[in-house]
Amino acid sequence: MKIHGIKVAHLKHTADCAPVRMAPPPTVTIPMAMHIGKMSKICVKRGDEVKVGQLIGEADGFVSSPIHSSVSGKVLKLDEVIAPYGMHVPTVVIESDGARTPAEDIVPPEVSDFDSFIAAIRKSGAVGLGGAGFPTFVKLGVKDLSKVEAVIINAAECEPYITSDTRTMLDKGEYVFKGIEALKKYLGVKRIIIGIESNKKQAIVKMRALAAETDGVEVKVLPSVYPQGGEKVLIYNCVKRIVPRGGLPLDVGVIVLNVTTLAFIAEYLETGMPLVEKVVTVDGSAVREPKNMIVPIGTSIGDLIEAAGGLKSEPAKVLYGGPMMGIAVPSLDDPILKNTNAVVVMDEREATLKKTTPCIGCGECINHCPLRLEPREIARAYALGDDEALDKLCVDLCMECGCCSFICPANRPLVQTNKLAKGRLREYKAAQKALAEKEGKG
Repeated sequence: MKIHGIKVAHLKHTADCAPVRMAPPPTVTIPMAMHIGKMSKICVKRGDEVKVGQLIGEADGFVSSPIHSSVSGKVLKLDEVIAPYGMHVPTVVIESDGARTPAEDIVPPEVSDFDSFIAAIRKSGAVGLGGAGFPTFVKLGVKDLSKVEAVIINAAECEPYITSDTRTMLDKGEYVFKGIEALKKYLGVKRIIIGIESNKKQAIVKMRALAAETDGVEVKVLPSVYPQGGEKVLIYNCVKRIVPRGGLPLDVGVIVLNVTTLAFIAEYLETGMPLVEKVVTVDGSAVREPKNMIVPIGTSIGDLIEAAGGLKSEPAKVLYGGPMMGIAVPSLDDPILKNTNAVVVMDEREATLKKTTPCIGCGECINHCPLRLEPREIARAYALGDDEALDKLCVDLCMECGCCSFICPANRPLVQTNKLAKGRLREYKAAQKALAEKEGKG
């Protein structure tokens, strides 16, 4: 069996650009929802003095994550923003004093066993930094460690433009391997696989050199085929196992962890500084000087772009992330989030969508779908409101990678339709479950 995908332009203009640290912006706006799960609960009030690394949002549930101040200064106000995905999110707006003064309680955590290791990761505010934003302590907090046969470190970075993970490997490779040693020590895992696309030659050399000094670590060079970094794709190409429908990587004995997330964990164990900043690739056809920037979380996209050198043309579309799976933002006032790995700014020529024409039945969307779904049939079932058909077509397996839309000669918005269809299927299954429970009680 072969996992399919597409060839995309790499556009890795910033791969050789070591990150430049941005000065603290005048203000930061820090949302309480920068992770999958329940929003954090604000624990500061207007007028409070805060410092870098100070807790400002408490985790408010098991699948939640604490949030910390990325600057020192004063809480200007407690506000609310509408996130790009439409949700109203409470925020803490902080006026920076420019001093970057760290909080007094920033000390390395005391870690001696699995439980204290997981507790430390939870306190750090770590989430999946490759874009997903899943709280890392939940992912690693496995009840039965004997189920973990391998940890796959996702270093594929297959989206065009983005190079922040590449810079982690080149600039903080030692922390990647300190993180690996921590996983081996506290999770007892004996097999570590670092999956890297073949176009990252410098990173491959660096990771192989460090792996040669560490037992149980394999650097697996993968073809540069998008979406190589998709979790299920990466698992199959690294260990030839298929995650079942509705299942998790652990169901096939695997944990997948982003390479930058792992490096951050190691750095936190050494310094005690929680997740307050992020390396962000700034690129796209409208950007004057593409580069990587070290950015305080909560910095506005506009302030980041200005610090990176500004724009050379009028922006027509701005994305969190890359052009394949990135989310369009409505305003340059939107903040950098924990899981923002890139800001891509497109000019009108690059952002203009091609005209959509009727489906010609070529089947290219099926041939290039990594999971061999049938986007054409899904679109038909969605248009007809056929929920049973959507279930049979397994639309819930769609990872929204965009291969179908990219390859479609008719330029149909197939991935967008898939996303809408997934929402409809969730509603259908919830209704079916509620009906079954009602009939069971009756």
